[in-house]
Amino acid sequence: MAQVEKRGGLLRKSSASKKPLKEKVVLMYDEIFMTEDPSKCSPRFWEELFLMKVNLEYLEGKLESLDGEELMKIKDNINCLFQHCIQALGEEHPIRVVNALQTLCALIRGVHQKNKSTSGFDIINMLMGFDKAELCMKNLMESLDSLLCAEGSESLKSLCLKLLLCLVTVTDNISQNTILEYVMINSIFEAILQILSHPPSRREHGYDAVVLLALLVNYRKYEEMIQLLYEFKYMTIYAAQLRLGLEKPKNSSSALSDGTIIKFQCPDQIVVWSVNPYIVKLSIVDDEATLNGMGLVIAQALSEYNRQYKDKEEEHQSGFFSALTNMVGSMFIADAHEKISVQTNEAILLALYEAVHLNRNFITVLAQSHPEMGLVTTPVSPAPTTPVTPLGTTPPSSDVISSVELPLDADVQTSNLLITFLKYSSIVMQDTKDEHRLHSGKLCLIILTCIAEDQYANAFLHDDNMNFRVNLHRMPMRHRKKAADKNLPCRPLVCAVLDLMVEFIVTHMMKEFPMDLYIRCIQVVHKLLCYQKKCRVRLHYTWRELWSALINLLKFLMSNETVLLAKHNIFTLALMIVNLFNMFITYGDTFLPTPSSYDELYYEIIRMHQSFDNLYSMVLRLSTNAGQWKEAASKVTHALVNIRAIINHFNPKIESYAAVNHISQLSEEQVLEVVRANYDTLTLKLQDGLDQYERYSEQHKEAAFFKELVRSISTNVRRNLAFHTLSQEVLLKEFSTIS
Repeated sequence: MAQVEKRGGLLRKSSASKKPLKEKVVLMYDEIFMTEDPSKCSPRFWEELFLMKVNLEYLEGKLESLDGEELMKIKDNINCLFQHCIQALGEEHPIRVVNALQTLCALIRGVHQKNKSTSGFDIINMLMGFDKAELCMKNLMESLDSLLCAEGSESLKSLCLKLLLCLVTVTDNISQNTILEYVMINSIFEAILQILSHPPSRREHGYDAVVLLALLVNYRKYEEMIQLLYEFKYMTIYAAQLRLGLEKPKNSSSALSDGTIIKFQCPDQIVVWSVNPYIVKLSIVDDEATLNGMGLVIAQALSEYNRQYKDKEEEHQSGFFSALTNMVGSMFIADAHEKISVQTNEAILLALYEAVHLNRNFITVLAQSHPEMGLVTTPVSPAPTTPVTPLGTTPPSSDVISSVELPLDADVQTSNLLITFLKYSSIVMQDTKDEHRLHSGKLCLIILTCIAEDQYANAFLHDDNMNFRVNLHRMPMRHRKKAADKNLPCRPLVCAVLDLMVEFIVTHMMKEFPMDLYIRCIQVVHKLLCYQKKCRVRLHYTWRELWSALINLLKFLMSNETVLLAKHNIFTLALMIVNLFNMFITYGDTFLPTPSSYDELYYEIIRMHQSFDNLYSMVLRLSTNAGQWKEAASKVTHALVNIRAIINHFNPKIESYAAVNHISQLSEEQVLEVVRANYDTLTLKLQDGLDQYERYSEQHKEAAFFKELVRSISTNVRRNLAFHTLSQEVLLKEFSTIS
C-alpha cells in the first residue's frame, strides 16, 4: 500500500498519479469561507467540526490570505464560528472543548493580522458582531473561568490560559486591545488566584497565570480622568487603595465602601474615573496561600534563569576559551564575559514588580524561606502537557518546581525570593549595553527602591536573626580575583543589597554612562540609611567599600566632565553622593556599628581629600559662571561645607603631628589617633533634610518606561505562543475515548 503523507492540510499518496486529497476539517473550513451558511446543507456541520482535529496553520493562513473586503463577505460565517466555539466550551466531551479553544486562538490571531493592515476594520465586529459582542464575551469568559476553576483536565486549563494570553497579546500595545474591555468587565482574577493557591495547578500553570495577571494589570493603567461638566450629586470612583498615586478631586468628600469604591460629592462637575479592576483586586489580596504561590512561581522562574547562567559560566570556564585565557592572561576577559549570556525574562520580573508595588502583603513573601533551588534532588514528575517557553528561556524543569515545595532540611542552604531576585539582579545588571538587560536592570532597581521604602521589608532586611549567605555574581575585572563562594559570611539581607549596589557603582563607570541607573542605585542606598538612622540599626557592614566606591565615582565624574556634561546633569548625581557622606557625618554615630567605624569615615575623607578638593574647584568654577549648570553646581558647593570643614580642620593637625614626630608618612593608626584627639575642636554645620526622600511614584515618572516594557513583553509572549506550543497530539492521547 502506498504511504500517505500529510502536508499543509492536504492528504496525498506518495504516487503522483492521483490528485491530492484535502483533510475533512480543511474542507469544512473551506465551506465556512464561502458566503453561504455551511449548516444549511449539513445540519450537523458544527457538531462534526469540533470533533475534527484542528488545523491551526491552515485556518490562520486562510484568514490572513483574504483581503478586508473578502473577509467582510464571510463575516456572518466568522461570527457563527466564533459563537459555536463558545457554545462548544460547555460540551461534556473534552475533545470538542479542546478543538473549540484552539479554533478560537486561530480566529483571534488570524483576524487580528488583517486588522493590522486594513484601516477601518474592527476586530470585535468581525469576530462577534457589535450587537452580540457583549453576550459572546460574557459567555466566553464565564466558560473559561469555569474550566480554570474546575477539577478537570490540566491540559484544558493550559489551553484556556493560552487562549487568554493570545487574547491579551493580540496587539503589541495591550491598552489598544478593545476586546480587553470585556475581560475587565468579566473578571477571571479569582480563577488566576485559585491556580496560584493550589500546588498541583501552580506547578503546571503558575508561570502562564502570573504572566497573564501582570499583563492584565497593565491594561490602560495610566488613563486620565475624564471630566464632564454638568451638575450631579454623587459619583463612584473605582481606585486601588495602595500606591497608585491617584488623588480625589478638590472640594470633595469621600467615604470608603467595600474596600475599593470611593464616593465623591462634587456639586459642579462629574468625574468619570475608571481604574483597571485587576489593579484594585491585586492590591488587596491577603490570602497567604495565594501570595506564597505567586512568590514560588516567580522564585522558580528567576532561579531557572540563575541556573542557566551558572551552567553556561561553568561550561565556559572549563572549555577551550578558558584554557586560552589562562595562557595569555586576562586580556580577553571582557569578551569572555560577553559570551556568557542568557536572555532576560522581563515578564516574570514585571509580575514581581506589580506584586511588590501594589500589594504590601506580598512583602512578607520575599522573606519566606525555602530550600536553595537546584540543591535538592527529587523524582522527576511528568512535564506539563503543553508547556510555554518563558521569554527566551527554557521552561523550569519539574524537579526544580517540586523542590520549592519540599519541607526544610537542616543540611540544606535555605533561600528565599529576595535572595533569588538579588542573584538575578547581579547577573542582569552586569551588562547594561544590551537593551533588554538595560530594561531588566532598571526594573530590578525600581523593585529594590520599592523594597527599600517599605517599613516591614526593612525590618527583615536588617534582622540579625535572619542571616543568609548570598552568592552574588560579580563582573570579571582585571584588577580583582573572583571571590570564593565558600568564604561568604552569613549576614542580614541588607548587606547583600548594599553589596549589589557597591558592585554596580564599581563596574559601570564607562563611556556610555548609565546615569539613570546610577541615580536609582544611590537612592536605594540612601533609603536604607534613612531606615537605619530612624530605627538606630547598627549594621555590621564593611562601609569602607561603599565609601571607596562613592569616591571613585566622583573621580570618574570629574575626569570625564566634558563628555558627561554633554549628555547628563552630573551634578544631580554628585549632590546625591556628597549627601550620602553628609548622612554618615551627621548621623553616623546613630547607625555605624562602632565608634571606630566613625573614625574610619573621617580617615577616608581625609585620605581622599584631593578628590573632594577637586570636586569643590569644579563646582565653584561652574557656579560662578552664568552657564546652564550654575544652579546645579551651587547646590553641590553648599553640600560640601562639612566635608571641607573636616579636611581643613584635620589636615593641618596631621601635618603638625608628622612634623613634630619627624615622620614623613603617617600610618592609618597614627592618622586615626590625631582624628580622635581633635574631634572636640571640630565645628560642623547642621544640614536639614538629609534623612528625607521623595517616595517612588510610578504614574508620573515611570509611565513611558512601563508602556514600552509591556509592549516588548506582549510581543515576546505572542511570539512564544507558536503553532507547536498549541499542538493537540498530547491532548488527543489524554482524551482518546469519547463517552
